[in-house]
Amino acid sequence: MTSSRTHLVLIPSYNPGSKGVDTVRAARAEWDPVWVVVDGSNDGSGDALAVMARTDPKLRVLLRTGNGGKGAALFDGLTAAGRAGFTHALVMDADGQHPAQLIGAFMAASMAAPEAMILGEPRFDASAPRVRLRGRRIANWCTNLETLWAGIPDALCGFRVYPIAPLLEAMRSTRWMRRFDFDPEAAVRLSWRGVPALKLPAPVRYFSAAEGGVSHFNYWRDNVLLTSMYLRLLAGFVLRLPLLIARRLV
Repeated sequence: MTSSRTHLVLIPSYNPGSKGVDTVRAARAEWDPVWVVVDGSNDGSGDALAVMARTDPKLRVLLRTGNGGKGAALFDGLTAAGRAGFTHALVMDADGQHPAQLIGAFMAASMAAPEAMILGEPRFDASAPRVRLRGRRIANWCTNLETLWAGIPDALCGFRVYPIAPLLEAMRSTRWMRRFDFDPEAAVRLSWRGVPALKLPAPVRYFSAAEGGVSHFNYWRDNVLLTSMYLRLLAGFVLRLPLLIARRLV
């Protein structure tokens, strides 16, 4: 296990079932500290995590009374982490899709290039739903366009290391980025702020319900949210286009 005073693992959690405890336990085996933001869960997972934290001083559980969305949970966690002196956060989902064994490599890459965001480049297996993969291709194209092909490998990957200060600045500048739109908008807005993107491969596995997998993705609601996000960001991209081109020419 590796410990750090600057880099922490931050896990937003909403009704993940048994996978939540498994994910946190696996993350703790790799890193110290790990923080979890329980986003209004009502499936008992928040209580189970709180019990874990009582006997593990390197695990901190933050409780939100209501469900505000992934970005809202991360905003609370990032704000608390910044106040505690942390400079970087590795964000991973609570559903067990990403192997915790990657934490060390991603953190090492961040420490070697602290100005950058370290982005997971998904490696999907046969468990990935085809409809989700098709949607990702569209999201990736839009993200690449609005960052002028700045090297974002995947718009929706939930396994990333972020520098906390610029991410909080970006989140405080908008009322958005609070739900499923967090991952793509974070990548776009950080790129606009000149934060370079580095990528590392990240295997992804989708668990079936029989395996304890839980998904809160709503095809219509979340795709409408993403579509409106990209349309909203388009105006910002056009305004920033001269700066983005100038950076590319330097």
